[in-house]
Amino acid sequence: MRRKQRTVWMAAFSAAALLLSGCVNQNAHTAAAGEADELRIVATSPAVVDIMARLDIDLVGVPNSTLSEIPARYDDATRTGTAMGPDMEVIKTLNPDWVIGPASLQTDMEPKLEAAGLNGIFLNLESVEGLYKSVEQLGELFGRQEEAQEMIDEFSAFYYEYSQVNVDKGSPTVLVLMGLPGSYVVATGKSYVGSLVRLAGGTNVYEDEETDFIIANTEDMQTKAPDIILRAAHAMPEDVVNMFKEEFETNDIWRHFRAVEDGCVYDLPYDQFGMSAKFNFPEALDTLQPMLYGE
Repeated sequence: MRRKQRTVWMAAFSAAALLLSGCVNQNAHTAAAGEADELRIVATSPAVVDIMARLDIDLVGVPNSTLSEIPARYDDATRTGTAMGPDMEVIKTLNPDWVIGPASLQTDMEPKLEAAGLNGIFLNLESVEGLYKSVEQLGELFGRQEEAQEMIDEFSAFYYEYSQVNVDKGSPTVLVLMGLPGSYVVATGKSYVGSLVRLAGGTNVYEDEETDFIIANTEDMQTKAPDIILRAAHAMPEDVVNMFKEEFETNDIWRHFRAVEDGCVYDLPYDQFGMSAKFNFPEALDTLQPMLYGE
């Protein structure tokens, strides 16, 4: 079983490599070993900041965030706006060698970086596997291979042990909703929350969609007959919790879902189940465990 789980992990890791190909601006120079200490680097999301901190890389610019804690080592770094709306004028004044952000925002950010003549790196953080592939690639790019390998080895050890936890418990079917105040979408198997459900042994009822989020009507969701409904927040978590509560109380169709009848509807904590993979995923899996399998 251990050999089988190792094969599964390596296959997923290789797949993540394909997803990350082409994210680095091919016209930009490649940092030699140790050169990261001489580079000016901006990270545009808290998830990217966490990676850079663990790789022991300084940053001249970091995002503003009221919901995620920026490591103290970056207290003197310039704030560059929110992850969803980085301030390109501020970033340009920092004269960065690299601007690093999540691939989920590449479509919006890349043209702006090109117009400003800046080099961008976009990381696939839509899964735990993508997170660690990003760690590996950044380690190679910035001469932090040793730090990167240490993190990868730690995850490999964790994965081998965790893969045994729910191996004989079956696979509950799960509907994942991602909300903003006033609206919500379905999070598929390609989203970060979807990847956590899969890692925990659950089956996303929208696993095989081509994008990370889709719009689906409640009638279609009902036909999927999920065992469990998970509700996550894209932003403004308190408002989203209230929005979901009102939606489930006032929209009659929800009471006909088996998950609702069985009391298997859960609101996920925002700090563990955001848009991008972060290193607190073991805590997120601990949170999912009783939701998927009971106490």
